[in-house]
Amino acid sequence: MAGFVLIHGSWHGGWCFDVVAARLRAAGHVVRAPTLPGMGGSEAELRAVTLQGWADYAAQQSAELKAELCGAPVVLAGHSRGGLVVSQAAEADPAAMDALVYICAMMLPDGMSRADFKALEEPTPDFDGLISPVHGGAGTVVDPARAGPVFAQLSPPDLVAAALPRLMAEPHGPRSTPLHLTAERWGSLPRTYVETLHDRTIPIASQRLMQAMSPGARVVTLDADHSPYLSAPDELTAALLAAIPEG
Repeated sequence: MAGFVLIHGSWHGGWCFDVVAARLRAAGHVVRAPTLPGMGGSEAELRAVTLQGWADYAAQQSAELKAELCGAPVVLAGHSRGGLVVSQAAEADPAAMDALVYICAMMLPDGMSRADFKALEEPTPDFDGLISPVHGGAGTVVDPARAGPVFAQLSPPDLVAAALPRLMAEPHGPRSTPLHLTAERWGSLPRTYVETLHDRTIPIASQRLMQAMSPGARVVTLDADHSPYLSAPDELTAALLAAIPEG
C-alpha cells in the first residue's frame, strides 16, 4: 500500500482527479486530492494565497498521510501549475513524501517563476485568449465555453462537459513567485515527469524545455492532451503506480 497526494492545476479543483483516484483506490492505495485553499475565493481570499502557503499545505497533507499509513511511501503529484506547489512542498519538508510526479506540470529550476518561464515559451494564443483577470488582478478566470479544445480536446466529451462548469478563479500570486529549491531537499527525492504529446496548454516543447532545465526526472510519455486524468486515465494511473519507490 502507498499514499498519493494529488495537487490540481490552475482553475481546477481536486475533483479533476476523480477518475484516476478511483483507480488508485481500487488498486489498494490511499488518495488525497484536495482543492487548494483560496481557489475560487473573494478578492481578499485570492490575494491572501501564496505559493509558500500552498506548499506548506501540500507538505502537511503528505505528512498526515504518511503518519496515517504508518510510514508507507507517499507520492506527491502535481498537474500543470500544481508542479510549482509540489516542488516548493518538497523543499519545505522532503521527509513528508517519498517521490514526486509532475503531470504535464511546471518543473522549474531554483529562482524561476511561472511568469518567468512564460517568457521563454513559444506563443500559445489559443490558451492565452481564454484567460481574463478578476478582482482587480487578484486572480484570473478562463472562459469555459472555449476551454475544452485547449484543455481537453482528446478527452471524453461527457467528462469535459461536466468539468468545465466547475472551473474557478485562480489566485495570481503563486504564478509570479520564484521557486526556492536546493539539491539537498527538493533534489533528494526521485522525480517522474509525465509528458503529454498533444498538449495545447503547456506544449510538449515547453515540457521538454523544463525537463532539460531540471534534469534527472524519469520521463513517461502519454498520447494525451493537457487533461490526461480524463484522456488517458489508465496510462496516468500506471505512471503514478510506477513512481512508488521500491522497498
